[in-house]
Amino acid sequence: MSQTSQNNKRIAKNTLLLYVRMLFMMAVNLYTSRVVLNALGVEDFGIYNVVGGVVAMFSVISGSLSAAISRFITYELGKGNNDRLNKIFSASVTIQLLLSLIIVILVESIGVWFLNVKMSIPTDRMLAANWVLQFSIATFVINLVSVPYNAAIIAHERMSAFAYISILEALGKLAIAFLIVVSPMDRVIFYALLMCSVAVIVRAVYGYYCKRHFAECTYHFHWDREILKKMFGFAGWNFIGASSAVLRDQGGNIIINLFAGPAVNAARGIAGQVNNAVTGFVSNFMTALNPQITKSYASGDREYMMILIYQGARLSFYMLLLLSLPILANTHYILSLWLKTVPEHSVLFVQLTLIFAMSESISNPLVTAMLATGNIRNYQIVVGGLQMMNLPVSYVLLRMGYIPETVLIVAICISQCCLAARLYMLRGMIGLSSKTYLKKVYLNIVVVTAVAAAIPFAISTNMRASFLSFVTVSAIALCCSALSIFYVGCNKREREFVISKARKAIHKIKKE
Repeated sequence: MSQTSQNNKRIAKNTLLLYVRMLFMMAVNLYTSRVVLNALGVEDFGIYNVVGGVVAMFSVISGSLSAAISRFITYELGKGNNDRLNKIFSASVTIQLLLSLIIVILVESIGVWFLNVKMSIPTDRMLAANWVLQFSIATFVINLVSVPYNAAIIAHERMSAFAYISILEALGKLAIAFLIVVSPMDRVIFYALLMCSVAVIVRAVYGYYCKRHFAECTYHFHWDREILKKMFGFAGWNFIGASSAVLRDQGGNIIINLFAGPAVNAARGIAGQVNNAVTGFVSNFMTALNPQITKSYASGDREYMMILIYQGARLSFYMLLLLSLPILANTHYILSLWLKTVPEHSVLFVQLTLIFAMSESISNPLVTAMLATGNIRNYQIVVGGLQMMNLPVSYVLLRMGYIPETVLIVAICISQCCLAARLYMLRGMIGLSSKTYLKKVYLNIVVVTAVAAAIPFAISTNMRASFLSFVTVSAIALCCSALSIFYVGCNKREREFVISKARKAIHKIKKE
């Protein structure tokens, strides 16, 4: 069996493992979101989301280094350089520990001031909000220190372990959903405390697994200037991209709070839960695919890397389309069925969030390829600079009186501008052909989406909302998406491959 065939089988196997994990986690997350929203109430649920966003704002510092850690560990595995792995891992843990200290200082000063002076929180809930902030800091730091261990598992492509540990985390959150109803204290404070406790348990499991299975995951204090210089140099430029993404997401949540209050934050929180459930399928696929893109670049196999980029972008979008189209056509009914109380603005927030996720999905392989090169300065200045426009543009429009959902409309428009910039920059970085990408990916998915969406939306607009219409429209949406992807989106070779696999599966079932 060729190396390419083995790599493709590994990607497929790892993706399947992560899908099993995701199906379980999606069911748990959707259920727990409903229970937590009802237990906390709309206002407290919004407070938890926006206060957690204050802490997440500081992930701008950690996000760039986290990407550097993942890239360097995966790159050295691709090069087959095992001697440097332990040094890189140990340097990564040292960096995260120092970073944790810096973030705690910043949040305890700037974060506490911003929460108590600038944010729109009811006076009688300010004490609870401050407790949520403290537990959110602790949870954030614990997750930060886990990054090198997570990166090692993904780089080694041990997705079974990654899946099982994530399922353990989901079970912990399910337990929280039941415990919060019998809280012995203020419910939002108790919820934040339990979320922190789950983070501690998961962190311990990651550490135990990595030390048992990977030789490089034994921490020794190293202050290797060469490694640290390269990692900080990479992280320094990646800081622009990381900060722009955080400012777009969490900054948008905060300015929504400033102009519309915590009830609208609850609506965006619901949209975030739906988005996480749906996009989790794509992130699982990319988690399986990313190491192969980085390793193929490290080994000099550019042809295989280009194949992964084109196919990865299309498949990412197709997965989201299959899952999102039924939701987009039935958003209001799904939310009323799922939640007892549907916060105002939730429907449009959910729809725009899913459209934004689809817009971003086709860029994910491009970002991975960019990070693989390590030469990211010019890219981050251009693309990161564009993404940073989300916050000021959204702020100006909300101040002018536009609806809160404007934040996501701006994000979608800028996302398309960033895609154009990525294609232009990667032409020089890795020899990516913009024309080929537009033909094989962009135009392909535009046509597939138009064909898939036409009939479901025509039917949904002419049927009264009911369980029957929900089932009917969802079934039609899935069928139209699948047929459009198969006949319009796939080329002849891909269709033959799918038919061949289907025939083998049917033959196997008949034999049994």
